[in-house]
Amino acid sequence: MKILGKLPLWHQKLFKIMKIKKGDKVKILAGKDKGKIGTVSKSLPQINKVIIDGINIIKRHNKPKKKGEKGVIVEVSAPIDVSNVKKEA
Repeated sequence: MKILGKLPLWHQKLFKIMKIKKGDKVKILAGKDKGKIGTVSKSLPQINKVIIDGINIIKRHNKPKKKGEKGVIVEVSAPIDVSNVKKEA
């Protein structure tokens, strides 16, 4: 919570303290991956979202960087709102 210490007091009250941390096992409650269980790889308390390994996969289309190189399609995990996940025991 180091980020909150740098913000003004009125702005700190806008953030809710998340109960889900990095490394927690969670179950998805809503969305295309409903019912799946995964591990939190990154927590984003500023925007109230978490990134879970292997869940909410999207495809990114990357342009070629150099001449003669081909573009690439990469699969990455997108953030999911913390209200759509539940901590598993």
